[in-house]
Amino acid sequence: MEPKWLVWARRMQALAQTGLAFTRDKYDRERFKALRDLAAEVMAAHGDTPVDHIRGLFAAQTGYATPKVDVRGAAFRDGRILMVREAMDQDRWTLPGGWADVNDSPAECVRREVLEESGFEVRVTKLAAVWDRAKHAHTPPYPFHIYKMFFICEVVGGSPAAATLETNGVAFFGPDEVPADLSLGRTLPWQVQRMFAHAADPSLPTDFD
Repeated sequence: MEPKWLVWARRMQALAQTGLAFTRDKYDRERFKALRDLAAEVMAAHGDTPVDHIRGLFAAQTGYATPKVDVRGAAFRDGRILMVREAMDQDRWTLPGGWADVNDSPAECVRREVLEESGFEVRVTKLAAVWDRAKHAHTPPYPFHIYKMFFICEVVGGSPAAATLETNGVAFFGPDEVPADLSLGRTLPWQVQRMFAHAADPSLPTDFD
C-alpha cells in the first residue's frame, strides 16, 4: 500500500483541481491554489523531485480531477509472453503499454502501444484486469491516481522493433523465464503470471479492485 502522505497529498491536489474548475469566487480560487501548492510541498518533502516541478505538474491539470488510465498488452505467441525493455527505467523489462490517448478506445490504445514499443501487430482478445495502481506494490510512487488496464492479445504479425527512445529490447518469455529485473512502476511479477493464467483459461473473469 502507498504511504498515507502520498494519498493525502494526491487527495489535496484533486480537491484543489476540481475546486478551481468550478468556483467563481476569487477568494476561493486563491484558497484552492494554496491547497494545490501545499500538496506539492508535501510530495516534494518526501521525495527527490523539486517542488517547482511538482507545482508545474499540478498546475497543468484542469477540470474535474479523475484517475489517469494506463494500458498494458499481454501479447502471446506459442505460449510465451511479449515483453519490452524500458530504456527510461535502467533497461528493466515490462509488458508494452502506456497512457491511453484521447479519441482512441482502450483496445486501440493497447494495439498502438504494442506496435510502437515492440514492432508486433496484435489482436486484442480480452480485458483481463483493471487494477488500481495505488493498491499494489508499484514503485516509485506517482503523483496522480492511475487505473491500469491489462489486455490479453494475440500476435498476428510484425517483427522486433529497433531501439527507440522508450525501449531497447524485445523478447518472448515462458512463465518460468520472466526476467527478475522488471520495471515495477509499470508491471509487477505477479501481474505477468496472472496474464499467463488468463491466456491459458479465457473463461476466467476480469480481475478488478
